[in-house]
Amino acid sequence: MRNQDGSITADDVAALAGVSRWTVNRAFKKDASISTKSREKVMEAAEAIGYVPDLLATSLATDRTNLVALLVDDFANPHKLVMMERLTRILRKSGYDTLLVNTSDEEDASAALLNASQRRVDAAVLIGVSFNDHSLETALGAKRVKKLIVFARMSRNDNTVSICCDDRAAMIALTQHVISSGYRVPFFIAGPQTQSAHLQRKEIFLSQWEESTGTRPEFATVERYDPKLAYDLVAERFGGMPVSSLPDVLVCENDALAMGTIDAIRNELGLRVPEDIAVTGFDDVPQALSPHYQLTTYRQPLTDMANALVDVLEGKKRTKKMNAFLGNLIVRKSA
Repeated sequence: MRNQDGSITADDVAALAGVSRWTVNRAFKKDASISTKSREKVMEAAEAIGYVPDLLATSLATDRTNLVALLVDDFANPHKLVMMERLTRILRKSGYDTLLVNTSDEEDASAALLNASQRRVDAAVLIGVSFNDHSLETALGAKRVKKLIVFARMSRNDNTVSICCDDRAAMIALTQHVISSGYRVPFFIAGPQTQSAHLQRKEIFLSQWEESTGTRPEFATVERYDPKLAYDLVAERFGGMPVSSLPDVLVCENDALAMGTIDAIRNELGLRVPEDIAVTGFDDVPQALSPHYQLTTYRQPLTDMANALVDVLEGKKRTKKMNAFLGNLIVRKSA
């Protein structure tokens, strides 16, 4: 029986497939008990007449939407695109659709979180740096964001779930590689020093270097993970200095900063990488492998992290801090 507006209903599918309405409903439910043959009959009939289930009605009946909001900022960082591709692919495979929200600053982030709560998403996944404690508490107070998940960095908010790489193990591996390669005068280039979702890479590198060598490296920060900001920092900080006074390795908090750094070393300082100054990054974005950069970096285990996110959504993992994911040091020509 069609609705008054002429739209196809589950009854139409049931009639065409020769099954009950109950079987049609179960065919569209994830992990429902139904034979493969019956599910295939229903899906063939549904495709033939253009039927799709009413997701809004389903969400009201089950209190689940199978919709996950991805709140993303910092699009100058190419690793964001890598993360989104991996997350959306694995979420889709697991039966979840995604709502992508571009947030540019803390004010945007707060409004976006409230908007996600109004759409009754099963979870909001924060991928970025523009989320402060006020934003997180406001969204949690709305009572409709069931889970707030901070992805690829550690959150200090006890009411969120953190899924991230083991930054300590990663930076220890990178620090030891720099030392064993013979570099002695490092300089660290860090990104935004946010409080609620902060990377510990700078602090870990500085402390590990000091523990191993007895000296503490200098560092500088930029406000976004933007290659242009790293380029400008290197040009301004080191332009005009004699080669003998320059660092012999620039350790960058991620690949976006490392690529801007390499470009500045070559184009502004007129020097070679790695012969004059070596460079390391973090993330292993696709561009890191290009002949222009050949970047030594650390590859995060994004697939494992994305699968853990699905486990959290499905209630299989209840821990608040999942920060022990181990990646791999990728050694190339830049260091």
